[in-house]
Amino acid sequence: MARIAGVDLPSEKRIEAALPYIYGIGATLAKKILADCSLDPNKRTKNLSEEEVNKLAREIEKYKVEGDLRRETQSNIKRLQEIASYRGLRHSKNLPVRGQRTRVNARTKRGKKVTIGTVRKEVTARMGTAPTGKSTKESGK
Repeated sequence: MARIAGVDLPSEKRIEAALPYIYGIGATLAKKILADCSLDPNKRTKNLSEEEVNKLAREIEKYKVEGDLRRETQSNIKRLQEIASYRGLRHSKNLPVRGQRTRVNARTKRGKKVTIGTVRKEVTARMGTAPTGKSTKESGK
């Protein structure tokens, strides 16, 4: 198992598919890195030699990945919150930042749906409290 940038890459996967396990490296950047290192993208991670792993590690050091990238992202969000920009307020309230609608969607950002129903007459009768509001039919309007 190869360890690059503090991440253990899966040994059974092709190196092209294993590199995106590192935060900040996607499929496109993985292909570019492998081309720069002149490595076969179809080679399995377990079949890489020590020299090839070192070559990959040196190439990846040129990019901002893992902890540095996470830290920069968090500092950008914190800066937006401190200056109280619209985006910063949306981050603070845990709502979508980029203009998506929230009336029916945004479940991923807002969390699990909580249903708030009305209290039925039977439940209020058992609890010993009478409903206080009159309906419009009873008041004659």
